[in-house]
Formats: sequence, C-alpha cells, structure tokens
Amino acid sequence: RDFNERCAQCSEVNWGLTDGGRFYCRSCHNVTERTREVVNADFVSNGRIQTISKGLRKQEKTDGGCEWYVCEGFQLVLKKQAEALEALGVCPQMKDEILCNFWRLYLQKSKQAYCNRPARETVKALSVCDSSTDVDSEPERPSVLHFLSLSESEGDLQTDCSFASSTSKFSESTSVCSGSVDGSLYLMKNQKDKLRMTMPMTLSFCYMALLWLREPMTLSDLLRFVVEGHIPYLNAFQHFPEKMKLCGLDLKIFCVESWPVYEEVYSKMLELAAFLDLPRFPDITDSCFLHPDMLCMKYLMEANLPDELHNWTCRVVKKICIGEVDFLTLVPGNKSTRNVKYDVLAAAVIVVVLKLLFLLDDHYEWLLSDFAEERNKNNKEGGPYFEFKKWYKVIKCSLDVEQKKLDEERAKYLWRCEKPLFYSAEKKSKVLKRRQMVVNLQNQFGKLSGSVRPAEKPSPSSFQLRWSEENTDGSCFHGHSLKGILQEKCGLLTAMNPDYWLCTVKLCTEKLCGHLAHYREVDFPQSYHFVLRLFSFLLRIQPSYIHDEVCAIEHKLFNKKLCKKPKYNTGVRK
Repeated sequence: RDFNERCAQCSEVNWGLTDGGRFYCRSCHNVTERTREVVNADFVSNGRIQTISKGLRKQEKTDGGCEWYVCEGFQLVLKKQAEALEALGVCPQMKDEILCNFWRLYLQKSKQAYCNRPARETVKALSVCDSSTDVDSEPERPSVLHFLSLSESEGDLQTDCSFASSTSKFSESTSVCSGSVDGSLYLMKNQKDKLRMTMPMTLSFCYMALLWLREPMTLSDLLRFVVEGHIPYLNAFQHFPEKMKLCGLDLKIFCVESWPVYEEVYSKMLELAAFLDLPRFPDITDSCFLHPDMLCMKYLMEANLPDELHNWTCRVVKKICIGEVDFLTLVPGNKSTRNVKYDVLAAAVIVVVLKLLFLLDDHYEWLLSDFAEERNKNNKEGGPYFEFKKWYKVIKCSLDVEQKKLDEERAKYLWRCEKPLFYSAEKKSKVLKRRQMVVNLQNQFGKLSGSVRPAEKPSPSSFQLRWSEENTDGSCFHGHSLKGILQEKCGLLTAMNPDYWLCTVKLCTEKLCGHLAHYREVDFPQSYHFVLRLFSFLLRIQPSYIHDEVCAIEHKLFNKKLCKKPKYNTGVRK
C-alpha cells in the first residue's frame, strides 16, 4: 500500500510481492529492486496481511488444495511432455528456448498473460485469460514452463482490489462443478477469435517446436511415442501435484479417452503457427532428416525393400521438385504454399516408385516375381533378384502379427488413471484402500486364470519393423537386385514396364471434402492396397491419406500427358 511509485515500464501503480519480498508490477510483470521493509513486528502481527489471509482461507475450504487455473494445468502438461522428449534425445534447448517462447507468445496472444488486463470486469465478462494473468507470469521463475507454487502466489492474486471480489464470488460459484477456478467458464466461453487450448494442442505445440528445430522426429513418430506411453498425454493429469484438485469439468478438459489423431494434431499446429504470427520456419534442406530423400531411405529400410529403390525415389523427388527448400519449409499463414506432411509425402513417393516398376495391378508384379524366382534357382552367382511374391509373404506375416498385437494392446488399454483421484482428505484413505483391493483382486484372478502379466513397455525406437541381412532365412531384401525389371536405355536404367495406371484422373477440389481423391479398397488392386496398408501401419494413419498424396504426386509426375490426353478412365493403363 505504501509503495506508490509508477512502474518504469508501463507507468501503472499496481504492485504485488514476490516470494522474495520484491515488488513487481501486475500489469507488465516488471520486477523492481525495491523490497518490502518490516518496520515494527507488533504492527505486522496486528495488521491485516492481504497477501496470505485469503489464500489460507481458500486452502482450509478445499482441504489442503489451492486455487489453480486451467492454463496452469496445460503448462504443467507441456513441461512434462518437453522433459519426456528431452529424455528421448531431443535437443535440450527445445523446452526452455523454443517451446517456452511459443507458450509465452500463446498466453500473450490469447490475453492470458504478458498483457494489460482490462480493469473492473463483471463476473459474466470475466475471462479465463484475465483471471490467470498473475499466476502464469510470476516474475522470478527462469522459464514459463517451470511449475508455479500456487499456494504461495495465490495470495498476490487476491490483493488486487479491482478484481478480488469478483474472482472470489466466481470461484465460489464454480467450485462445486470444477476444481480449478475457471474450469466451467473455460468450457462455456465462446472464443471465436482465440484458439482455446486443448489436450491435442499440447502435441501440436510439441510438434511445432520439433519442426522449428528440424529434429529427426516426424509427427507419426511423436504420436506413436504417445500411444506407447513414452510421452505424457493419456491421463497426463496424474502428474499434477495433490494440491491441484481435479473434479467435474476439469476432467472433461484434461482427461483424454481417445488416441491422438494425426490430422487433428497437424491442423491445430498450422492454426497455432498462424495464430502466433510466427515467421518462416528454418529451411528444410537436403541434409535435414525431414527431407524426402532421407525419409524415403528410412521407410525403405523399415519396409524391407531393396536399397536400389532409393535411387528411384530420389529421381521422382527431383523430377517433380518436391525436394526444394521453398516447397518443404513451413510458412505460417501463407495459403499460397502447400503444407507438407513429411512422413506421408515420403511414403507416397515409395508407393509411386513401386507402381512405376511393378505396376501393382495384381498381375504384372506376379509375372516379374516368377521370372526372378526362376533366375534365382538357375543362377547362384551374384546377388539375388528381388521377388515381389516372396517379399509379400514375409511382410504380410510380420504385418499381421504386429497389427494383431497393436489391436490387442488398444483393446486391453485401461483408460482409468493409475493414480486414484480424491477430492478431500477424508475420502483419500477410502479411495486408496478401495484401489488397493482392486489391484489385489486383479492379481489373484490373474494367477487363477493363468494370464501372463503385461510386459514392461518397450524402449522407444524409430523403427517398428527390423530386418537384418545376417538372417539366414532370406527374410531381408535390402541387398536384392532390381536387374530383372530394369533395362538400360540411353545410358539410364529404365523400367521394362512401359505402362502405368493413375489412381484418379481428376483431383477433388471440394474444400469440405478434405481429400484430393476418394479411396475404397474394392476399387483398387489388392497389391496396391497391401502397400498402402503397410505404410499406414508404419505411420499409424488411415490409408486414404497416403492415397491422397499418391494422387497428388502422380498428377505432378504425369502433368504433361494429362494435359494432352485428359479423357482417361480411372485405373486404366496408359
């Protein structure tokens, strides 16, 4: 009260106290060198200390809990996800330098922190952004992603006379249906001009930071690590401290009961980048892992295809100019540039190359396979010719096993949080005792039924399918030759097959459709569908998304022929 100097940064007189006793401006969060001086101990003992009195009463009401805001919950989730990514080998600067700055910018753009708060708002107009300003912006923490000590900072929130009364009334009215101060308002609020934070958006933040650093982790890898439990997302609120009580609408915000969807996370990342007004991302050059040539090499190895196919994928990438820096680099908000899904693009390039060489029409690839099989039987010299039929059998066997394992794991997944939720000290012992009884009964029934205890989650890896050339069973095709299907023409190796069939003659231009082409399994050859199924498993996305990218590449590759002869039927050889 006695410190009436104007802030040197914003000229406001609106001071609060930090944990160290220093004054900071609540409007712009500027920290001064002045500290609070205690003149007389008797005066302090008899006086009314506003910074802690209301906070303690709040804690007594909630049985040891404290006031917290929804954005603080998301902040903690982001912190845990960033730490998990660091443990997986991501650059250490991602959390404190990249993701932290993105989060600060989001809080400022959405008016939740680092902005001037409108004065004297009514309860109806009270926004999540304004009520969480002081909590999210404690001035002495080294990083926004450092979790705040809510019980120590909530007192400073209540000293603001311009909004203390309305906040207390609002929190009392919402405490019945929400553990957080602003949980109910957060879901009721109409935010047409703002991007409201959700759990899938935490993954969008992480992927945006990974893309900015050009880390060797695609979006499909990120989502797979989430599903495997290496990155907190499902039941991430179990990492919240006990003083953050979750109930009612908080569970609707933070409790996730579905697997993350590739398209949703990717589209939200694009919206975020545009909302934050981010500049052009760092260039994706041919030396980056996200370049199609690099990713094609990775997926060829994982799909157990011959190494010689990489030369053909590079030729396709160069032919249609999808390896150019301007094509690959993200420019937020620029609608004239095409947004690239790097992993999907690389998989589609491989599919197009397989169609160029093997046609994949359920006929020509088997003829080539019979020819390669006869050659390998009669000629033992040199490397073996690649047999599509043999590769199909090996991959199908492994793919069926892995797909069945994945389906069983998803079916058996317990969506209930391992950490029991309790909302008062009285119920804590009862909930813990009940949970322990459930665990004991599960163990006893498991022993009686002879079920095997679930194994520990596997260590994270960039490869889901592994193939070694040291295997004597001939299940690895990396070193196999493509000589049986190639011919030399004008000094270049070309495919013996002169034909090619297009997935679609005309791309769909309807924006509401969301797809460049429609995909139904019955309309296409089984060989083509099998290849799509393989890469859809590796990327954990629907085959239709890879089919879309294949159609786009084909139209770039055969653009001149399509302009000359537009009247072709879908699926007919040309």
